[in-house]
Amino acid sequence: MATLYRRISPGSREGMADPIINIQNVVATASLGQSFDLLSIVRMIPGVEYRPERFPGLVYRLKKPKTATLIFSSGKMVCTGAKSERQSRKAVMKVLEDLKKSGIVITGKPDIKIQNIVASAGLGGTIDLEKTTYSLERTMYEPEQFPGLIYRMNDPKVVILLFTSGNLVITGAKREEEVHLAVTVLKKRLEEKELIRYKKE
Repeated sequence: MATLYRRISPGSREGMADPIINIQNVVATASLGQSFDLLSIVRMIPGVEYRPERFPGLVYRLKKPKTATLIFSSGKMVCTGAKSERQSRKAVMKVLEDLKKSGIVITGKPDIKIQNIVASAGLGGTIDLEKTTYSLERTMYEPEQFPGLIYRMNDPKVVILLFTSGNLVITGAKREEEVHLAVTVLKKRLEEKELIRYKKE
């Protein structure tokens, strides 16, 4: 279940729906500064996936939170599938806790960093993508190849896919606050340039 957010925008026009933002995936990396014997982990923990002939990392799946963590012999870890920053960090710590309980020696604390947050949002209106590509800078729109417009926002530094339906996909954020800020900034720009039309109640 994706994390749902609904915020009331200051000064929003009457009759306009406030954006609903869904965090779909948080990718985090962790570094322990120690090496792992992946074959030992396979022997000690049933259910992990390790096929070194196909991929150098071991896949450790958690049911709660529902995530997949790649573990490499270098001590590097990559966690995907979390629905929030907090959940992502919690998943990494849970994996390390399980390793310790299974007899794997963990010597230090992990350096956890959020690398990418993917979110979706709905603005509740129809966007004129043709006009938008000329009105906003750093856009790319080739409807014969892809139905969405690609908008590279500078501040916050994210990439947003815009669709005629008013739906958005936001990638590249490092913090959840950046997702909210990006949607708020984009919504304001679209309204100011009259690039979005809302259905009348």
